[in-house]
Amino acid sequence: MKVEVLAESDSSWDGAKLPAYPIEAAQISVVKVTIPPHSKLNWHKHPSMNAGYMISGEILVTAEDGQTCVVKAGEGLIETVNTWHYGRNDSDEPAEIVVVYSGVKGRPLAILKQCE
Repeated sequence: MKVEVLAESDSSWDGAKLPAYPIEAAQISVVKVTIPPHSKLNWHKHPSMNAGYMISGEILVTAEDGQTCVVKAGEGLIETVNTWHYGRNDSDEPAEIVVVYSGVKGRPLAILKQCE
């Protein structure tokens, strides 16, 4: 048996400290996201803590303050909480990431930024 920690921190990739766990009953969601080649996700934020594992491809994650993070296949990522950001796949292949959300029942996994 081999155990490999891919990501472990009390902060998200942008250096912000993770919030305390909610007092409501927890709900865990495991989601596979596929980002097509040469595409960009909309600006969004996550109201709950989450972490991902990049199965294939790579993405560039950009936060509203301009910080960036590249996530490649085989890498783990501790995502930002309540910070506007987007992911972009500049490659010729789909990027696939599995994300585990530690949320609360009824709370959305992501909130899209409204156009101004």
